[in-house]
Amino acid sequence: MKIPENYADWMQVLQAAQESDADEDEDVLRVCQEGKLSWQTGVAERFTQHLLDTVNARLDRATDTFQKQMGRAGGQESAVIQAILQLRKELQFLMRFVDIPAIPEENRKQYRQLVKEQADKIQDSLVASARGDRSGKLSSIVRNHPVNR
Repeated sequence: MKIPENYADWMQVLQAAQESDADEDEDVLRVCQEGKLSWQTGVAERFTQHLLDTVNARLDRATDTFQKQMGRAGGQESAVIQAILQLRKELQFLMRFVDIPAIPEENRKQYRQLVKEQADKIQDSLVASARGDRSGKLSSIVRNHPVNR
């Protein structure tokens, strides 16, 4: 993957990030860390929109995958934990993805906060859902393996 140096390069990287899987994520992060972007009016707004679209697409895909895994878990503790850990890994990727040097620190801080808020909402939702489990096992798993760590 080519290290992005202009807006067009970044659009290719963001598209690759939107479509990548866990095996390609480290390569995506590497080129993002090394990439450069002239942060000027017009470019910054379009870049930001594409970046956030990519983050949202990845979040949607991660939560869909998580829900499918939970549906297949059948209450098996190890499968539930694995699904939670995979979701946490995706959220950690997104946190690193929005924290790249080509973006001014003030903007990076805002983007990190957006990802953190989503992770917190997901965790709160899991905790609320786990309350319905009479055995308390799911509640214990969700508390001991938070996605927002």
